[in-house]
Amino acid sequence: MARKYPVYKGLQRPLIFKGFKGKFIYWGIASLLIGLVFGALTMSLVNMWLGALILIGFIVGGLLFTAFKQKKGLHSKSRAHKIFIITQFNHYGRKNII
Repeated sequence: MARKYPVYKGLQRPLIFKGFKGKFIYWGIASLLIGLVFGALTMSLVNMWLGALILIGFIVGGLLFTAFKQKKGLHSKSRAHKIFIITQFNHYGRKNII
């Protein structure tokens, strides 16, 4: 007799965390880390208040950029709005140009 085991059907889905999916989780983490680094550098070298503004600006800007890029999908493709004419190759390996 064959044994039946339960199969988890969500294995092929992208990972989701706080509304971010797949590779955009890493983009969000990177924007947080970049904001912290630049904010800390500005706080230590220039001014505490300017560093706080830069910290908040980088984090919010990075997360908004990530959210807008995620709306295009996990595999965003470039869409060409041109007309392409494909011609046959002639016998000598040159392309006919129209």
